[in-house]
Amino acid sequence: MKRLNFTLDNGTVELLNKLAEKFYEGNKSQTVRAALESLAAHQGHDGWVITGYTMARTDHNVNCHSCGNENEEGNIVFKPVFEKGNSPAAIAHIPKEEWVECSDCVESR
Repeated sequence: MKRLNFTLDNGTVELLNKLAEKFYEGNKSQTVRAALESLAAHQGHDGWVITGYTMARTDHNVNCHSCGNENEEGNIVFKPVFEKGNSPAAIAHIPKEEWVECSDCVESR
């Protein structure tokens, strides 16, 4: 935990107290966290983010998702690993289509 020092106007303090009592048994930290998570979700920053890649050898020709270059059967490509998170680059849904990246695009991230 980290202690933060900032000033809130009276209306905001009253709202924080009211919401904390009503929904979080008076826990203001949980109330602020829930509010921030809700804000992120409504701003489109909450969703699926790429947290890494796994190597794979292609068994058919496939195009890189980022640059579009074709990778022939037998080439090494990288499949993204998705996790729920907050980021301006978050996407709403895990793609249903095949998604691979070439080594150049993975290295440039």
